[in-house]
This record gives sequence, structure tokens and C-alpha cells, in this order.
Amino acid sequence: MESAMETGHARVPEALASEKTKKGSKTRSRRRWRKGKAKASRLTNTMDLRTMTQSLVTLAEDNMAFFSSQGPGETARRLWDVFAGIREQALGLEPPLGHLLGKAHLFDLDAETPANGFRSLVHTARCCLAHLLHKSRYVAANRRSIFFRTSHNLAELEAYLAALTQLRALAYYAQRLLDTNQPGRLFFEGDERLIADFLREYVTLHKGCFYGRCLGFQFTPAIRPFLQTISIGLVSFGEHYKRNETGLGVTASSLFTSGRFAIDPELRGAEFERITQNLDVHFWKAFWNITEIEVLSSLANMASATVRVSRLLSLPPEAFEMPLTADPKLTVTISPALAHTGPGPVLVRLISYDLREGQDSKELSSLVKSEGPRSLELRPRPQQAPRSRSLVVHIHGGGFVAQTSKSHEPYLKSWAQELGAPILSIDYSLAPEAPFPRALEECFYAYCWAVKHCALLGSTGERICLAGDSAGGNLCFTVSLRAAAYGVRVPDGIMAAYPATMLQSTASPSRLLSLMDPLLPLSVLSKCVSAYAGGETEDHSDSDQKALGMMGLVRRDTALLLRDLRLNASSWLNSFLELSKHKAHTNLVPVVEPMRRSVSEAALAQPEGPLGTDSLKSLTLHDLSLKGSSETSENPELSLSAETLASSTPSDVNFLLQSEGTVEAAKAQEEMSTKDRSRGVGAAFPEGFHPRRSSQGATRMPLYSSPIAKNPFMSPLLAPDSMLQSLPPVHIVACALDPMLDDSVMFARRLRSLGQPVTLRVVEDLPHGFLSLAALCRETRQAAALCVERIRLILAPPDPRAAAAPV
Repeated sequence: MESAMETGHARVPEALASEKTKKGSKTRSRRRWRKGKAKASRLTNTMDLRTMTQSLVTLAEDNMAFFSSQGPGETARRLWDVFAGIREQALGLEPPLGHLLGKAHLFDLDAETPANGFRSLVHTARCCLAHLLHKSRYVAANRRSIFFRTSHNLAELEAYLAALTQLRALAYYAQRLLDTNQPGRLFFEGDERLIADFLREYVTLHKGCFYGRCLGFQFTPAIRPFLQTISIGLVSFGEHYKRNETGLGVTASSLFTSGRFAIDPELRGAEFERITQNLDVHFWKAFWNITEIEVLSSLANMASATVRVSRLLSLPPEAFEMPLTADPKLTVTISPALAHTGPGPVLVRLISYDLREGQDSKELSSLVKSEGPRSLELRPRPQQAPRSRSLVVHIHGGGFVAQTSKSHEPYLKSWAQELGAPILSIDYSLAPEAPFPRALEECFYAYCWAVKHCALLGSTGERICLAGDSAGGNLCFTVSLRAAAYGVRVPDGIMAAYPATMLQSTASPSRLLSLMDPLLPLSVLSKCVSAYAGGETEDHSDSDQKALGMMGLVRRDTALLLRDLRLNASSWLNSFLELSKHKAHTNLVPVVEPMRRSVSEAALAQPEGPLGTDSLKSLTLHDLSLKGSSETSENPELSLSAETLASSTPSDVNFLLQSEGTVEAAKAQEEMSTKDRSRGVGAAFPEGFHPRRSSQGATRMPLYSSPIAKNPFMSPLLAPDSMLQSLPPVHIVACALDPMLDDSVMFARRLRSLGQPVTLRVVEDLPHGFLSLAALCRETRQAAALCVERIRLILAPPDPRAAAAPV
């Protein structure tokens, strides 16, 4: 009995040991596989394009020969077909990639910053080729093994073949842009019909392959599990949205309960494509605001730095006076935002690591808007800290349609701790309910309020930095331009992370990356821009009207009426430049009165003229493009006047500079451009090549071309030289794989050409919006630290005398 019991007791640890051995073996196997993949990736990154292509073709042919000898089975035939397709696409992809790579250096900011959309597209194609090379090697080494997972490897090869085919199509599109566009310019200019045709052709491409098994293949591996979770959550949220659950009643746990999407990448990719193409901006607003669900925001805040102050303030809509920088004895009235909805409070969030002087004053406490127990952290700290010399005014991103400072609070708390400065984050009104220029008006009002009341915020205001990401970066630039136009203090510098500087519907090489970007698809970007421009028009079926209800219909119809009135009264654009009718150093007092009026008020009072409401609707891109600086040098505060809106010829629209390297090839390229423009968009592909087309039907993507989108206060890249020369030092942190990369590159090139201080740092292998992922992995933490370093350069600039002193 005892021996039996002893034996029984002995078997338990033996069984456990055996199980541990099996698990350890599996773990080691997975580790070996990952190490092999990393090694293959390193090897392929050191290969030139020709060597990589030849290696892949050789492996594909070897695998084709093997599987052709395995009999007439269906699986063997499919494996032969997939390797034959890989061979064909790899050989077809090499020439256009080589052509792009040979010209890409002409579009860099400088030799130390090799970054633009052409380079990014080539890098993305190389990532796909590298994955296929690694997988082909794996198949060649393991195809005879009894443990070879045929169906899994076949599905992955087919998915990456589809991705490679679409990347080849993008390479041809990029080559067409390179050959057709003006020399040295990343954004497509010229015939608007050709632009529209190009975009319509582009959006018909199949995208689902990039959202299934290949999801995020171009990004750093640490990002991919997060993207997979987001994609499952997105398609699950889409199911709730279809049932009229527009996000208000969705719980955090219900977003990831659709098991069929989790286990079937192809199904998930197809659904992801359907959602991105067909659901309206209200869906994206609801989905992006998920991070503000109490459970998720609480978890994010638990993982972030603990700060002494996090208070939501409500700034009353009251006008106040600001001194003019040219003569502080004179003042200008800063009026509250009035556009579209009339005066209303502006919400801002004050974040400070330490409780500083002024932050617990009665005056500031009277502005606090209750948020419950989150308003003021109760962690005890020693006595009050003195006021900081610095202040950061932050403007959040979210495509102009979603999110608040609460979504961005986790990384803002880290900033407050690292910088030792209070941060004021602005919660501006969002589109489509509050389109342009409401957000700009509110951000400008809040910025001026912060400058005037910096003592209440715990700062002396000696150094002020404007910082923002994505749409917030756009608003940082336009707020500074408006401050210069008003003659008030501009910030000491701007830090913009992956900003949007060109909102006009057009094509660029980096925009092509939106075909595969799961966080910023082109159709979603277009809907957000259209909503911000006031052109969000969605067809509502009868079922939609029933879901809206009577009050919903009233609100919708009122919004449509206001939109029509707004578009028909486009002459409000001229009000931005009322200030420019007087020079900064003369007649300052008369300038004050026009500045008391809002954009909307000025629009209503604007008399009809040669650029009245009827004529403005029929103007073309070149008619509305801005004159060069030679015609506007007498108006340093220039924004948008009748002079700058006058008709211009294409030669006047030279706001995108030519680099030295492009001049030599300009003649040949222009001759080719004339020939290519007459060939149509379909000529981008060689004979016999047919990319995969989307099966999701017509894409609901508005190709919005309103004159408003060309306003420099909406697209600062289109601002004339005289406006851009008023900007403070600019520090841009961009992503190499971001569809908005060309916005940053071209904006930095324009500023550099004007002699303006500007830096551009481009981080590799990270997606748009990495600041919100700062805690996710080492790469995002390093990128976020780079943003903090740029802000620190503004708040505490290095002393040039110390740098020049002998050691």
C-alpha cells in the first residue's frame, strides 16, 4: 500500500515535469523561430534591393520545383501558384522601386534627414519582401517535415502575396506622381480633374489584405499585438454601431467579444475594409472616444505619472485686452469664439506635477469645472513650489472630430513631471458639429488667456511653448499665425508631432501609405477633413431617419442649413486679413476695432465684391492659390485678403520649393509631365498587371475641394512667405511610415527656404499617433522622449555663448 502510494505521489511530479518539459520545448522553439526571423530581417535590411529580389526569386523557383513534383493535389497546386505569384510580383516590383529610390534623395529636407514618402514606400515594400524571403526560406527548410503546417503557411503566403501585389500598384502610382508632378514637389498639383481621377482610382484598390494577417507588418514588432487588438475592437464596435449602438452604451468588455473576428484574420480584414470605406465620421468619432470610457481612462491614468494638479477649467466667454508686442502701451481686444454657435466657454485642463503658486488661488478655483474625485490629486506633497519660468500650451489631436485632453492626459502627466512646467491642454469644439474656424478661434482665445493669466497657472510666462500632435499640430501653427496677425505675443517655439499641414484633397507618395495604415486610412482621413471644412454630407436612409427621431432630424436639418449658409457666405475668408490693411508699426489704434469682430461677424458684414459669394464657388485651385511673398511683403501680418485671393497663374503658385538637385532634371521631367498628363490615370500600370480591386462596393469618401481647405489657416503649408516668416522656431517630430509624413517634410522645407529656424526628426517603424502609445514599448517611449527633448529646447534653449566658449 505504501509503495503504491509512494508511486502515486511520485507520478505527479513526474507528470508535471514532463508537462513543463513540453512547454519549455515549445517556448524554446518559439524563441528560435523569433530569433531566426529577427536574423533574417537584419540580413535583408543589409541587402540591396537587387540582391533581395534575386534571393526571393531563387527561393520561389526552388519551392515551385518542389511542389510541382508533389502530385496533382489541391494544396500542392496552391503552393506552386503562390510561389509563382511571388516570383512574378517581385520581378515586377524591382524596377519601379529602383526608380523611386534613385530619385528619393531629391525630396529630403537635407542629407542628415533622409525622409519622404518615396523612401517610406520603398521601405514598406522591402519589409514585405523581407517577410516573404524569410517565409520562403522557412518553407524550403521545413517542407519535408511531418510538423510542417501546410494550411497555416499557405494562408500566410497568400496574404503577403496579395499585399505585395498591392504594393506594386502603389509603386506604379508613386512613379506616376514622380513623373507627372512639378520637380521637387511631393504634393500633386495641376489639373484638379486628374487629381480626382487619381484618388478615385486609388480608393478602388483592395485593402483587406493589409488588415488581416499582414496587419502592421511595416511597424516595429512590439506594435503589432496592439494593432491586432485594436482591429478586433474596431470590427466588434462596428457590429454594435450597426445595431444603433453608437458608442454611448458600449462597455469596454463588449468591444472584444467577437471571437470569429479574433480567430479568422481574413474575415477581420474584410470587415475592417468595409468599415473604413463605408461608415461615416460619426462612427469614427464614437470609436476614437472609447479611450474616454471611465474604465479605460482610469486604467491609463493608473499607469501614468502621479501629478498634484489635474483640473478641468471653464474659461468664460469674456473679451479681454492684450498688449501689442510692437508697442506694449497699446492693446488689442481678444474676443471669445463666435463662429457657427456663438459665444461659449472654452474648456482647458491644467496639469502640474507640483502644486505651484497661483494654482490654488480663489480666482482659478472659481473656473474649475467639476469632474468628480479626479479634479485634484490628493497625494500629499511638501509646501507649494514657486512658479515655473515656463508654460506649455497643448492642443490635442483626433482628426478635428474626436478626443479631448482626457485622452491625452497620460503622456501629458509624464511631460509635466519631466519638464517641471505646468501644462494647459485645450479642449476645443469638434467637427462636424463645430467646423472650421471654430476650433482655431477657441484655441487662439485660450492661448491668449493663458499668456495673460500665466501667474494663475503656476508660471511666470518667461518661456511659452505651443505643443500638439496631428490635428493639434495644425492648430499650433495656425494659432501662432493668428497671434502674429493680431500683433500679440507669439510662443517662443512650437513642437508639432506628426502634424497635418495640407488639408486640401490631393495625392502625395506618403498619402499612398494610407492604403495599408490601420490607424489612418485615406477614406477616414478624407471624412475628417471634410467634416472640419464644413462639407460633411452623409445620405440618411429612412431607417437612419427613424433612428434619429424628431429632435435628431431637426438638429440634422438645422446643421445642413447652417452648412449651406456657411458655404454660400465664403467671403468670411477675407476677415482674417482685415488686420493686414494696416502695418504693425503705423496706425495701430484703428486696427483694434476690426479685431473685435469674429470671423463669422466679419463675414456677415462683408460687402459683395469681385470675390463675392457667387464667384468664389466657381474659382479653381490656381485662382485661389496664394501669391508669392514679393506681392505681400508690404503686409507682414498677412492672412487672407482680397489681394491674396486674386486670380493667379500657375507660375505664381510656387509655394513648394525646388531643391538644388531637381533643377538639373527639370526640363526632361516637365516634358514627361506634359506627355503623362494626357495619358490618363490607367496608364500608371504596365500592360498585363492588374492589382486587386475592392469587393466592398462604392467608397463613401468625399473628395472635398472647397476653397476653405486652401485657406492658410486651415492648410498652413499653403500660407504665403510673409505669414510663415512670422512663425517662431519650429520643431517637428514625424513618423517615417505615417501617411502625413510629406506634410512635415514639405513644411520644414518651406521654412528652411525662408531662413526660419526649423528642425525635423523622423522616427522609424512607428505609426501615426505614437504619443498615445508612449507606454506601449521601448520604441514609443524613445519617440515620446524625443518630443520632450524638443520642448525642452524651446523652454530652456542652449546658451550660444556657452557653446562658443573655448574648452
